[in-house]
Amino acid sequence: MTACLRFAPSPTGTIHVGNVRTALFNWLLAKKEGGTFILRLDDTDTERSTQEYADKIVADMAWLGLTHDRTFRQSDRFDRYAETVEQLKADGRLYPCYETPDELDRKRKRQLGRKLPPVYDRAALNLTHEERAAFEAEGRAPHWRFKLDPEVVEFDDLFLGPVKVDTKSLSDPILIRGDGSYLYTLPSVVDDIDMEITHIVRGEDHVTNTGAQVQVFRALGAEPPRFGHHSLLLNEEGQPLSKRLRGEYSIEALRDAGFEPMAVTSFLAKLGTSDAAVARSGLQLLADEFEPGEVGRSGHRFDMKELERVNAALMHMTPFEEVSERLAERGIDGGAEFWDAVRPNLTLFDGVAEWWHVAHGPVEPVIEAEDADFITAAAAALPAEPWDETTWKTWTGALKEETGRKGKGLFMPLRLALTGLRHGPELANLLPLLGRERALARLGGQKA
Repeated sequence: MTACLRFAPSPTGTIHVGNVRTALFNWLLAKKEGGTFILRLDDTDTERSTQEYADKIVADMAWLGLTHDRTFRQSDRFDRYAETVEQLKADGRLYPCYETPDELDRKRKRQLGRKLPPVYDRAALNLTHEERAAFEAEGRAPHWRFKLDPEVVEFDDLFLGPVKVDTKSLSDPILIRGDGSYLYTLPSVVDDIDMEITHIVRGEDHVTNTGAQVQVFRALGAEPPRFGHHSLLLNEEGQPLSKRLRGEYSIEALRDAGFEPMAVTSFLAKLGTSDAAVARSGLQLLADEFEPGEVGRSGHRFDMKELERVNAALMHMTPFEEVSERLAERGIDGGAEFWDAVRPNLTLFDGVAEWWHVAHGPVEPVIEAEDADFITAAAAALPAEPWDETTWKTWTGALKEETGRKGKGLFMPLRLALTGLRHGPELANLLPLLGRERALARLGGQKA
């Protein structure tokens, strides 16, 4: 069977790097196997799901290059879920429960107090017809639980290897809330069956859930897909990334900050080992080399400084032809000469705006009092045009001979006068972009 994988976000917020790592692993495995990648919007929570978030998820995935072959929404399939519910009820696998959240909480606390696992006691299975009717007369609407078979569910995990889940240690999972809305499990399993999903890749926090879901698959007459549970992505404080921790970790925020999509995807695919060469290789090569068993079992911290390092290295390797249109969109027409001069100093692409301003002004020169005579001498020694990459060496060599200055004492006053900054691109490359007239004006203390 052709591989078919899916990414199933809920459109109740923007997606973050933790979500995207799961999406990326699914995409890489689908493409490695020459299969299909599906985007499924899990929008059964109709109160919190919005079209705005759905559109943002699609836009974020497209920006990252994680294109999907098919897409669908769970909200279009309620009739199919209702049909499945009736099947499970008829088979005796779904049963109604009437405990309130407070009652369930008290039960759990009593069990914990007796040093027992807080597993649902299946009291609802013993209710008589009259007791159920009495609860409903009180206005209680039942929630519905799936009756688990007592067994050890075993599966060969793509990331973890052999895994065992003892369902006797689990509560019968709630599939339908009291208000009739679905929790994640039932729609997900039904969709995975109908869409012929072959592999499910998700975070390791779902391992226990998988034990129950395997039984739901089989109760519906389907063989479960192959499961894979990867280690979780942590923020810099070691907390698992979640919707409450989005902020700077959202894909929207990274895009707005100016990160390159391939820097993000390669970094997430190769945490701790990504570099510019990996980022330049493209998604398909990442897919060809993807081995779930090599991802590692420990949680990985998402280090923004490391992502900046990868992004900077990628910028330094990017040729002018690949950014020419982006430069033109920003009104930058300096051509390859400008790009090649400034790219070694870029962390994010948007930094080109600063260096375009430095090259074309107006810039306020910085001439410190103790360097005033030296800068006057530098202006007098400024070579005639035309200029090229050798002009800087010729000029500073003459100044060294004339003034005796060298090293930082020679170069830093010139940088401050010419750019107003203490750092920046190599002045050998920048000087020809300034031109003699502008350079002379700045050496004379003029804003130019």
